Amino acid sequence: MPTSQAMRVCPDLIMIPHTSGLYGQVSEAMFDLCESITPWVQRNSIDEGYLDLAVCGLKNTAEVEVLVRKLQQRIWDQLRITVSMGIAANKLVAQIASKLKKPQGFVVVPVGSEREFLAPLSIGKLPGIGAKTEATLAEFGIKLIGDVCVRSERELKQAFGSDWAAVIAMARGEDDRPVETTTPDAKSYSQQETFAEDVGDFSVIERVAKRMIDELLPKVRADRKRVKTITVRVRYGDFTQTSQGKSLAEASDLEAPFYPLLGSLLRESWNQCRKLRLVSVRFSGVEENGAQLEMFAQADEKRRKLAAVLDRLNSVGTSAGVSRGHQLSRAKRD
Repeated sequence: MPTSQAMRVCPDLIMIPHTSGLYGQVSEAMFDLCESITPWVQRNSIDEGYLDLAVCGLKNTAEVEVLVRKLQQRIWDQLRITVSMGIAANKLVAQIASKLKKPQGFVVVPVGSEREFLAPLSIGKLPGIGAKTEATLAEFGIKLIGDVCVRSERELKQAFGSDWAAVIAMARGEDDRPVETTTPDAKSYSQQETFAEDVGDFSVIERVAKRMIDELLPKVRADRKRVKTITVRVRYGDFTQTSQGKSLAEASDLEAPFYPLLGSLLRESWNQCRKLRLVSVRFSGVEENGAQLEMFAQADEKRRKLAAVLDRLNSVGTSAGVSRGHQLSRAKRD
C-alpha cells in the first residue's frame, strides 16, 4: 500500500530506508532471465508477467515443468528472490495458479482440466472480483467459482448484470488473450549486444555501450519523450550478470548528460575480473517532452537543434549517416 496509507493504519510503523532504483534493476534482471528461455515475455508490472512457451518446441507438459522449474531455480540462485509459477494453457488460469501457493509456489494445470481446477476456488480468485463484490455474491449463494457454472442465465444476469457472459467464461477457464511483448506507450528503451566471443577490453565495451546511447536517444526524441534513468547490465559467459543504474536530476532527451555516467556504471557493473558475453543499456523514468526548467532549457537548446539535424541525416540512410567520434575504432582514429 502507499506509504501515507500505511502510516495512517500503523502510526508507529518503522520505515526502512530503500535503495533507489534497486527494485527496478532486480525486476529487469528477473525478466531478462525469463527471456533467456523464450522471446515471448509480457511484462505486466515490476513483479508479474506471462511467458509463452509454445515457441520452445517442447513436446509435453513434463518438459514444460522441467524448463520452468530450472528458471525458478536460476532466479533464486542469481537474484535471491522467490517467484511463484503457474503453468496453464492460457493467461487467466496461469495467473490464478501462480497465486495459490506463495512463496516459491509451483502449480501446474493440465490442458483440459481448467474448469475442474477452478471450480473449488473462492469466487474472489477471479480477476475483477474484490472483497465487496465477493460479499455481495455470497448473498446470491455464489461463493465458489464452480457455483457460477451451475446457475441459469437469469440468475447470472441478476448477480453480475451485463458482465455475466464474461464471468461464466472465466469460471470455465476460457481465455484467448495472447502474450503481448510490447505496449502502446513505452515505459523504457533498451538495447543489448551479445558478443560472438567474450570480450575483456573495457574500451571496446564502453564504445558499444555509447553506441547504444546514440541509437536509443533518437527513438526517445522521435516519441517526444524524455528519460531520467540509465541502467547498464553486463553478463558473463556463465550467464551470471550484474547491473547498476543512476538517475539525472532532470529528465533529458539528449545524449550528452548520460555519457559521463556510463564509465562509472560500467565499472560498477563489471565487478569481476572476467570477460563479458553481453552488455546492455536501458533508459527508464520516461516522461512527456514538456517544458523544462529555464536554466536547463537554455543550456540544451543548441544541443537539441544539432540533435534534430543529426536525426534527420541519419534517418535518410547509411550513406548519409553521421557517427560520433567515440564510435571510431582506435585504428581508424590513428
